Amino acid sequence: MDRTSDLLIEPDGRDALDYLERIETKTRGVAILDALADMIERAGLGVGDKLPPEVTLAEKLGVGRSTIREALNRWEGLGLIRRRRGAGTFLAARVSSSKGGGLVPTMVRLEGEALLRLLEVRRALEDDVVRRATINASPAQRQEISRLCDLLLEDVGARRPWRGADAAFHGAIYDASGNPMFGQILSRLDHALERSGESPFGRDEFGMESFPPHRDLADAIVAADPVAACAAINHILDVVEGEIRTIIGVAST
Repeated sequence: MDRTSDLLIEPDGRDALDYLERIETKTRGVAILDALADMIERAGLGVGDKLPPEVTLAEKLGVGRSTIREALNRWEGLGLIRRRRGAGTFLAARVSSSKGGGLVPTMVRLEGEALLRLLEVRRALEDDVVRRATINASPAQRQEISRLCDLLLEDVGARRPWRGADAAFHGAIYDASGNPMFGQILSRLDHALERSGESPFGRDEFGMESFPPHRDLADAIVAADPVAACAAINHILDVVEGEIRTIIGVAST
């Protein structure tokens, strides 16, 4: 059940806003998000708790309300908060600060944690869509999947932009599954999380080690081997998950 008090009152009489100070730095976007994460951690706010109103946060930090709204929009894009019209803004995931010795910037860690949550959803969907594609693909579709894999690996090997080729390869697999909803859902998942311009997760170098196993995936689909195909897609996702955990300094579970 959500706890819907406007502010969490600490045993010593302090509320969450007592942990905020005015922001003077020019890099206000990052500073605001760091300040909010520190406030949440120090005030002991958890999932389901309500954040102070935007106007109150803006006044406490000494910034405009639009600046606060932009920062919270970014958190909403990461699935960290949810807004209820007329009710306020609530925490939807655990948020902690990197202050006190953390080596990874707060926003990088929060983005990485959001990606790990997204991978859980993606893994369940990809496993089913790959199995269906391996069973249902026509000979022409199997040939096209293999061809698109060749093009993808050529772009990756030549250090050319690869995102278009990657989308085409996976799109062909989604089409071969026989259910167009898979492609629509998975495509939306790809754009579900907003990444900052400086995010390591938005760079072309991110996930490079996951590309060689794409060949195993394509070959298994061509061979109509659903067990091998599912093993290949899970290996791809394992590699990506491992890289995320390395970046944010979180051990594998």
